[in-house]
Amino acid sequence: MKRLTSYAAGLAAIASLTGLCGTAAANEPRPWEMGFQPAASPVKHLMDSFHDLLTVIIVGIVLLVLALLVIVAMRFNARANPVPSRTSHNTLLEVAWTVLPVVILIVVAVPSFKLLYAAERVPQADLTIKVTGRQWYWDYEYPDHGNIAFSSYMIQDADLKPGQRRLLEVDNRVVIPVNATVRILVTAGDVIHSWAIPSFGVKKDGVPGRINETWFKAEREGVYYGQCSEICGTNHAFMPIAVEVVSREAFDAWVARNKTAMAPPATPRDVAELASAASPARR
Repeated sequence: MKRLTSYAAGLAAIASLTGLCGTAAANEPRPWEMGFQPAASPVKHLMDSFHDLLTVIIVGIVLLVLALLVIVAMRFNARANPVPSRTSHNTLLEVAWTVLPVVILIVVAVPSFKLLYAAERVPQADLTIKVTGRQWYWDYEYPDHGNIAFSSYMIQDADLKPGQRRLLEVDNRVVIPVNATVRILVTAGDVIHSWAIPSFGVKKDGVPGRINETWFKAEREGVYYGQCSEICGTNHAFMPIAVEVVSREAFDAWVARNKTAMAPPATPRDVAELASAASPARR
């Protein structure tokens, strides 16, 4: 009985280390996590599949090389083979070690090109969000929904509420509907930043004076966390990203509630244009 208990405890420890327990719906880093965060977008599923394929290929290559080293060490050492062969060419071996790497590269290239195409080609989007990285927070704009605009800062340790994630929670989350194709325009206002959400397979640099484009499609509701992934200054580690994926009805309600509260203030030019449009036409 004691042996069975120890065996079960060992299995539980291994499962916790490999992330097999309680991570099916994890949208954030977990303690002692060994693998990737679970995929929540089509591109991330392709990334995981590509990673699994590469792992199998790499393990196969390592085992093949190890077997060859063992064979050489056992069969061709000075004791087992006192008179070495003077063979300088072997056509079969030379063809094999030339063709085999080419075949491996082709096997790797096909899913690689597929993944690159899926990640870089932005499909028809349901909504667009502009992201601006700043030292050290994020600005967000929803140009398709009344120009909702807000800043997102990390919540300090002293202000965290029970259940909130330290170094990951923000005061204003990005809100998107589930199963919607979201087009992300990423730029920066000072230095290079990088907007990254591991569960979505998204990592796009924000460069001052330039707009980069990416996309994702969240497959399930929940809160997904990321962080700036480009060293951008002393507070680089303190500008997290939180994306809340909700139902379409909840998203529409959020837009209606925040369209006025988070709309950017009108500039003097905007006021002048509105006044001009409202005044009678001059004859």
